[in-house]
Amino acid sequence: MTNAAIISLISIWLFYFGLHSFLASLSFKKLIAEFFPGFMPAYRLTFNIIAIILLFLPLGFIYMAHGEPLWQWHGVQSWIANGLALAALALYVWSLRFYDSSEFSGFRQLHNKVRTVEDQEQFCLSPLHRYVRHPWYFLALILIWTREMDLPTLISAIMISGYFIVGSRLEENKLIVYHGERYQKYRQKVSALFPLPWKFLTAEEAEKLTKLR
Repeated sequence: MTNAAIISLISIWLFYFGLHSFLASLSFKKLIAEFFPGFMPAYRLTFNIIAIILLFLPLGFIYMAHGEPLWQWHGVQSWIANGLALAALALYVWSLRFYDSSEFSGFRQLHNKVRTVEDQEQFCLSPLHRYVRHPWYFLALILIWTREMDLPTLISAIMISGYFIVGSRLEENKLIVYHGERYQKYRQKVSALFPLPWKFLTAEEAEKLTKLR
């Protein structure tokens, strides 16, 4: 992989992350709501479609630029890596039951003609949220770093991991706006991306926090 290809891959990911964060920002959504209020019911759905379509840019580049593996799993290592990946996938599928898929996708906003800037989801804590504030990011990191790597994949893994750190903080800035002191209390109790044995909520604490006004 040439230096030009490396720079191109990094630039593509930066473009994707930058556009993703910009379109998800409250400031941009407020501009859309002010100048194009009729578009707001379709905003979340359109945002998700754009995010999926644009993701093919870096993924396609990775596919075309693939090279010699930097490391591969063998024997017991392979069983452990694939076992962790399967566990992460299973936990992701299981966690879907605690999310409002129609709200997350944007179909509910479109159907109900919702024009507000703020997300409509109520503050709720799934079992995984008791141990980590961003469980999907944590599970995604397991999937990413248990894969065999060539140089394009490694660069992408580093870029995605960095964006999860930055993106999670940007996302939490919005959550504080939405949920105020309740989310601040949650942040103090639970770690962001990686579960820590001393930072978690009991079921009782989580229930109490969700009922807090």
